[in-house]
Amino acid sequence: MVNAVETDSKLPGVSTQKTFLCTTHDVVENSARGFDNSVPSLFVVKQAGRFYVYLNRCPHAGTELNWSADVFLTSDRALIICATHGALFVKESGLCVGGPCQGKSLQSLPFVIEDDKIYLLDHQNNLN
Repeated sequence: MVNAVETDSKLPGVSTQKTFLCTTHDVVENSARGFDNSVPSLFVVKQAGRFYVYLNRCPHAGTELNWSADVFLTSDRALIICATHGALFVKESGLCVGGPCQGKSLQSLPFVIEDDKIYLLDHQNNLN
């Protein structure tokens, strides 16, 4: 569940908002969890103890990747797969290694982990 938004302004003229996504315990090893109630729709992948956050959009078709709720990975959980046309993406980089968008990448999103909580970062430049 995406909820609380906090603001942190460590740099003059730059505001960073943090939106709580989930705890690190909410995403089990070698899996993915989607957040379709967020704007934009996104998902978190956990691989080898590391987390990756991606926009839930295929770089080829522009459609959401998942088959159904939290189903983003191939049956062997080795790669991220697009439900629309089967494009395959590396979990750690988002790089497409098979399918019509080969060589393109998923859009990674900035995040931070604090106290076992994953926050999406939204940097807004306040300099007009």
